[in-house]
Amino acid sequence: MKDQFKPLDYCRFSEDEMQSRAQTHYEMMKSRRTVRHFSDEAVTQSVIDNCILTAGTAPSGANQQPWHFSVIRDPKLKHEIRLAAEAEERDFYAGRAGDTWLETLAPLGTDANKPFLDVAPVLIAIFEEKYSIDTDGNHIKNYYSKESTGIATGLLITAIHNAGLVSLTHTPSPMNFLSKILNRPEGERPFLLLVVGYPTKDAMVPNIQKKQLDEICSKFEDNG
Repeated sequence: MKDQFKPLDYCRFSEDEMQSRAQTHYEMMKSRRTVRHFSDEAVTQSVIDNCILTAGTAPSGANQQPWHFSVIRDPKLKHEIRLAAEAEERDFYAGRAGDTWLETLAPLGTDANKPFLDVAPVLIAIFEEKYSIDTDGNHIKNYYSKESTGIATGLLITAIHNAGLVSLTHTPSPMNFLSKILNRPEGERPFLLLVVGYPTKDAMVPNIQKKQLDEICSKFEDNG
């Protein structure tokens, strides 16, 4: 039992340094934007590898780490994914989404055409591992797999931005085509398709605002 634990690797910062680090990180992340205009400029694989390793540090239920990241650079595979995604998106925009959802999306200027799936140098298909299969063919349930994969995805997006790249979270629904195209096992479910690369020099993004602290946070102070 003793060998199952080790000392925590922890460094405490002064109050001033904590304030500075928190502010600096916020300012860095505040500049992150979802991008739809990608350059085809290549991205070094080691950068992507380290971003994925960062995602792999995420906490997970019982430390089962129920995620898989498929990195796609092959132009033929990217195009196959685009064709499948656009087929689902055409149904979505043709009525499956419903009028209310489409009205909400309208200010962002999105439609069923997804050329960035061909243009961007890297696609990362993120899979949630609902269960694994042991050597005897038995299903091994993973606990809190969706929550765990969501946390890992957040870390991945943060790491990509920190590295100086841009990304787009793409979620055509349904996404079962990703499992088939990428030959993933039956216990996995597509969670999200992340488009990664450099922005074009003339890239534009919607002029939107993020909610203020008092809109997203409630505080229960100790007044004792």
